[in-house]
Amino acid sequence: MMIVILVVHVLLAISLIGVVLIQKSEGGGLGLGGGGGGGMSGFMTGRSTANLLTRTTAILAGCFMATSIVLAIMAAHQHAGGASILDQIPTSSTPVPLQTAPAAPVPATPAPPQQPSVPLAK
Repeated sequence: MMIVILVVHVLLAISLIGVVLIQKSEGGGLGLGGGGGGGMSGFMTGRSTANLLTRTTAILAGCFMATSIVLAIMAAHQHAGGASILDQIPTSSTPVPLQTAPAAPVPATPAPPQQPSVPLAK
């Protein structure tokens, strides 16, 4: 069932992109239906066609949002029975000791020079 809704969702997305691109561009945007010199100058003209495309866009957008919500709900129910990542955290009451690296050996300091035991002649 989820795959069928996903396929419908993808088809709605592609259709919505196509309908938006066909609409007449009012501000020099991406619309393919407007313009004077192109091969599509007579295609998609008139107020009734613009209303049809606007309604079609609104219907496709509504259906796209509805399938998005349905897919989100189905995905949530599919994972509700499974274990959450938070359920995998150990809950023991004893603290786990951290393993630390052994301390580096302290370098030996050189011994200070010793006084000679025999007094030097003056």
